[in-house]
Amino acid sequence: MDVPTTPLTRDCRRVSEILNRVGDKWSMQVIVVLHVQPRRFNELRRQIDGISQQMLTRTLKVLERDGLVARTVRDTSPPQVDYALTPFGVSLAKPVRELAKWALTNLDTLYDNRLAYDATHKGDEGR
Repeated sequence: MDVPTTPLTRDCRRVSEILNRVGDKWSMQVIVVLHVQPRRFNELRRQIDGISQQMLTRTLKVLERDGLVARTVRDTSPPQVDYALTPFGVSLAKPVRELAKWALTNLDTLYDNRLAYDATHKGDEGR
């Protein structure tokens, strides 16, 4: 059965694309680190705890494709590559940083809520 789409459901799908990018933990961390200043690949890798070389490469390619990050190759020997936020990326950095700030402020509350919920819903896993 085909479910008819409405302008609202189409908009929700389109917004989901952006939320998926922002919701990706590696993308958010790259954006936050690059907001301070442009960085070279290994600088980024050192700044982002736990990210592998392969995952950083993938993340940077996706962010570059989306127009959030610019990759600049310097004509040196060996070539040096810098990554920086584009103006579009800078426009995303502010709400991302605000979300990160909110998360840090509310992390203890989140954990307390989970503990309280788990304590009152023991044995509910099968329902």
